[in-house]
Amino acid sequence: MDPRKVSELKGFVQLCESNPGILHLPEMSFFRTWLLSMGATIPPPPETKGSCQGGCPCGPPPTAASPPEPEPPVLSESEESEIEIDKEGVIEPDTVEPQDMGEFDNTEVTEEMMDQANEKKIEAINALGEGDLQKALDLFTEAIRFNPRLAVLYAKRASVYIQMQKPNAAIRDCDRAISINPDSAQPYKWRGKAHRLLGHWEEAAKDLAIACKLDYDEDASAMLKEVQPKANKIVEHRRKYERKREEKEVREKQERIKKAREEHARAQREEEARQYGGGYFPGGAPPGMPGLGELLKDPELLNAMKDPEVMAAFQDVAQNPANIAKYQSNPKIMGLMNKLSAKFGASAQP
Repeated sequence: MDPRKVSELKGFVQLCESNPGILHLPEMSFFRTWLLSMGATIPPPPETKGSCQGGCPCGPPPTAASPPEPEPPVLSESEESEIEIDKEGVIEPDTVEPQDMGEFDNTEVTEEMMDQANEKKIEAINALGEGDLQKALDLFTEAIRFNPRLAVLYAKRASVYIQMQKPNAAIRDCDRAISINPDSAQPYKWRGKAHRLLGHWEEAAKDLAIACKLDYDEDASAMLKEVQPKANKIVEHRRKYERKREEKEVREKQERIKKAREEHARAQREEEARQYGGGYFPGGAPPGMPGLGELLKDPELLNAMKDPEVMAAFQDVAQNPANIAKYQSNPKIMGLMNKLSAKFGASAQP
């Protein structure tokens, strides 16, 4: 994972620990839903007081002993809460304890148990038709106890939870049903509706699309047409800031490359200064001699110093000025020496 994102997440968690009231902000509903679905316990929202607590013209000034108000969390540009999406029909998540899911791993289902489960299912459907949701819920739960390996029982109970406005419970049932039979459309349909109640637009669109693909349903299709534009808006929003993040990374990379090149050029100039700063200056370098930077501005000198033969001779003479006698018959080398001599007002003759 990106260390920066991990660091930001750690800071956010610490902020929530110091000020749990943050979890009750409207834009944090998706986070609360996830925490509750994982079985977490969220502290109750802080009590609001009717009078001003100071620090403004309408109330007394805060006392010196009052602790400073914690700063609100700094949300990143990509937070989906910044998107304006119509939340009509979105409800507060249910916070009841997880429902009875049956002994899935430790139950050996006999034929008699299957028959009993089927009887309870029929009774539950009848109760549902009579509008008695609680009775239907209890009967589906009994049926699940008899046969916890039948996906349709969880899907049916999920439909009851949806009518009772308990989307998280419905999602848990649908998850179990899908784990038993991933090719059944019903659990995807009810889970999609549950996500829609919670305002989870992307998850809702995904589940409802799968439900319609497995077994077309007009009800699921109508809800998919409602949530898909909202899901698309979130996706586009995320892509927009992902592009911004990538562009920022490219700019930072280019800046690093630029700085590295500048540093390399600077180091190269310093190395050249160390190598050639004490170069041959016939008769010694008089006071006020030009610096290396001025010499390197001369194009002819620069070109000459790129010639390996010239540079080898230059270093040879720099170590022992008397060695210039060896190059008297070489016009290329003597041309450089005479040019340097002219700059320092000295002669290159031995």
